[in-house]
Amino acid sequence: MDNQKLRRNTLQRQIILAELRKLHSHPTASQLYGAVRLRLPKISLGTVYRNLELLSQVGMIQKLEYSGGEARYDGVTDHHYHVRCNNCGRIDDIHSLSTDLIDKNINDLNGYEILGHRLEFLGICPNCQSYSSSEVQF
Repeated sequence: MDNQKLRRNTLQRQIILAELRKLHSHPTASQLYGAVRLRLPKISLGTVYRNLELLSQVGMIQKLEYSGGEARYDGVTDHHYHVRCNNCGRIDDIHSLSTDLIDKNINDLNGYEILGHRLEFLGICPNCQSYSSSEVQF
């Protein structure tokens, strides 16, 4: 990666990061692009993608990649987990879980040198639960 790119803190990058940190919905690049365009009408989707990639590579944001789905982005970089709705794809943060169990057993993983981990929970979000419980059944 070009160190010069890392040193330049462009206005575009600042606004992309600020808009991402305002959102807690873990948006896709195209969803974030809509928010950024309100402040920078001439910005391109490609610029948003490139900056998100750079920000994730340097650890300023998290890139959430799930098989079969478009990458989502998280402006919160402290250690936390995520829960994803199987129906609508909504993603929420989970900050209340202890990592003690994982940390205690990390050395017993078939000789791997562990660099980090991700844990994702799957479920049905409150909105989808209330929608399905309010459906009329005949």
